[in-house]
Amino acid sequence: MADSRRFPFIAVTGSKHPTHLMPYLPLTLKRNGKLIDVLGLVDSGASINVLPYRIGIELGAIWEQQTTFFGLSGNMANYEAKGLLLTAKVADFPAVNLAFGWTKAEDVPLILGQTNFFSEFDVCFYRSQNEFEIKAR
Repeated sequence: MADSRRFPFIAVTGSKHPTHLMPYLPLTLKRNGKLIDVLGLVDSGASINVLPYRIGIELGAIWEQQTTFFGLSGNMANYEAKGLLLTAKVADFPAVNLAFGWTKAEDVPLILGQTNFFSEFDVCFYRSQNEFEIKAR
């Protein structure tokens, strides 16, 4: 099991600025036995984790069955979001439970924010090296 691990900044296909490198983290999300490999934007300025609608659907979530509402902020403040609890596996770290604001907003990245990604992992950005480090708490 890893104590810490560095990841490179990457450009994501379909990005508006493909030459702009960002701290995207590969992880596996799990819900009710369904698994999906995704990239999440590690965003220390985001208050909560945000899950795009299509990923929730792929994991078998049903919008109408989610009863916890989340308020999003910033450029997503006008979008409705509902709470969704998922299990996440990052590299060879132990799996953790992450709470997401699942939104129907189109064209949003999966965001890993303060609640609760940064409660589960310590993160250090090495921007000059285009890397970031994740450390298990």
